Amino acid sequence: MACSCSAPEPKSPAPGFRKALWIALWVNLIMFLVEGAASLQSGSVSLLADAIDFFGDSANYLLSLSVLSMGMLWRGRAAMVKGITMAVFGIAVLGRAVWVAQSGITPEPMTMGAIGLLALLANVGVAIMLFKFREGDSDMRSVWLCSRNDAIGNIAVMVAALGVFGTGTAWPDLAVATVMGGLAITAGVSVVRHARKDIEGAKQASVSSASPEIR
Repeated sequence: MACSCSAPEPKSPAPGFRKALWIALWVNLIMFLVEGAASLQSGSVSLLADAIDFFGDSANYLLSLSVLSMGMLWRGRAAMVKGITMAVFGIAVLGRAVWVAQSGITPEPMTMGAIGLLALLANVGVAIMLFKFREGDSDMRSVWLCSRNDAIGNIAVMVAALGVFGTGTAWPDLAVATVMGGLAITAGVSVVRHARKDIEGAKQASVSSASPEIR
């Protein structure tokens, strides 16, 4: 859901945000390795999509850390990059789902369910940790949306595992992968819109401070 608030004034990051980002970064890196290996073993598209998302989030957290001490303009630009990345990720997942649908591969549901549960526990912990930063600037908001989307995606992967187990087909896995792709696209658009507001606000503040006062 797009943010309806106006662009905030440049300000320092909220206390504890840097530490929370480092924790989130390491959790996502570890889960990328675990879930990536499991996706190759199970043949699940939704699990592979979630693993790639973990890697993307790790890169996004690292980007946030690199601009955390900078002004609102650079933090807004970082959020813009992350928003575009989220949208591109969603498009890639949709393309992968179409390819697998044509190949007729059926994933292994037990691995999907077990790893999906592990990923859910990891992401819920990160989401709870980042919850208090969700109403900050566009950079903070993008971090919160990443963790929120991951938790939702993990639940969806577990539902897909049940569907694959019950039907013996890949369609539940493909359906969930499609939803995850769509969620990534909408979240990316939301972050880009908020980032544009922050960038415009920072530029206006810079112009105002540089211009002589007119009396």
